[in-house]
Amino acid sequence: MNEAPTPAASDDPWHGCNPLDPVFRAHPHPRLARLRESHPVDRTPVGIWRLLRYADCVRLLREVRCGARTTDGRIPGVDESGLVEQREFMLQQDPPAHTRLRKLVSRAFTPRAVERMRPRVQAIVDELLDRVAPGGEMDVIADLALPVPATTICEMLGVPVEDRDRFTAWTAQATHGLAALIQPPEVVKQALEAGAALRAYFERLIEARRASLGDDLLSGLIRAEAEGDRLSPEELISQAMGLLIAGFETTIGLIGNGARALILHPRELVKLRERPELIESAVEECLRWDPPIPLTSRFLHEDAEFDGHVIPKDTQVMAMLISANRDPERFPEPDRLDVERADNAHLSFGGGVHFCLGAHLARLEGRIALGTLVQRLSGLELVSPEVEWGASLFRVPGRLPIRFTPERR
Repeated sequence: MNEAPTPAASDDPWHGCNPLDPVFRAHPHPRLARLRESHPVDRTPVGIWRLLRYADCVRLLREVRCGARTTDGRIPGVDESGLVEQREFMLQQDPPAHTRLRKLVSRAFTPRAVERMRPRVQAIVDELLDRVAPGGEMDVIADLALPVPATTICEMLGVPVEDRDRFTAWTAQATHGLAALIQPPEVVKQALEAGAALRAYFERLIEARRASLGDDLLSGLIRAEAEGDRLSPEELISQAMGLLIAGFETTIGLIGNGARALILHPRELVKLRERPELIESAVEECLRWDPPIPLTSRFLHEDAEFDGHVIPKDTQVMAMLISANRDPERFPEPDRLDVERADNAHLSFGGGVHFCLGAHLARLEGRIALGTLVQRLSGLELVSPEVEWGASLFRVPGRLPIRFTPERR
């Protein structure tokens, strides 16, 4: 499908890159490339600034003094009274609170801890592909991309896997609370309701778990709460909810977008099938080429200059990761998918103190799911080149039907 014309700058203050525009969501890269050239540092109609270039995004995330909140601890424009789970989650905190909360759960996500999960993740993937392989068709999302990370994080947290369908819709809807400033009132209302449903679910689960603690991550958080000075009851609920959402929502996008990217590039797909050792660089390239999280934002804790624009302290600035990952100043031939790309310091996991806690886990799940899919099933093809996006704020497909050569048993 040809991309719809980009509105002229005089007609569209978003310069064709309104995050709520479905055409932009479906075909963001040509528009972002033009915006990166014409307005690499851009003030949006809602007062939030956008950084389009790789170097500027890196500087924001790693060098400039900034945080998840303003210097007085607020998130302007957001009524946090109905977003308790967002307010107390570590991603919405700055040091020292962020440091304390992250330390409580970081052991479960170290490279060594994640590597111990490899056999279990492989078993999950094998079981899922066993179900669909003889039929010659599957929905990559429902049959692989969703159940792999959802089952894994449920088992890590100690959340009943059989409840997965109950909270899958809640988590997708709750993500929109992260962008309440630009969302329609009805979407914000749905996000609040989804957050309330998740909160009620975890309140019941935590109450039941207190009577029978195990060695799962949720039990560890409950023990930390019992120690009093390490985790409050509100923080306990918030970390449990946040880890569940972060633990599988974006990895659905990693696996789904990655499968689509590889199928759209048959030469790279064949290359990966013939050289399975390329799976690590292939996953990194899929993350660069179409990341599940298109942007991340910070509030400046000091005035900062970008491309001649002096942006005041406490202003919200978005690092457009999806644009930075295709900046030709950093990545040669950025629109080309190259599973052998070696110098691939993409920004899909963010940067600085808020660098994705679950990056090692997401990479493991992506490598096993995509690597096994490519090695096991041949003749992969998309039913439609267009993406049917899910309910999430992130770039997460809702469905991705594919066909392949049925596996003989």
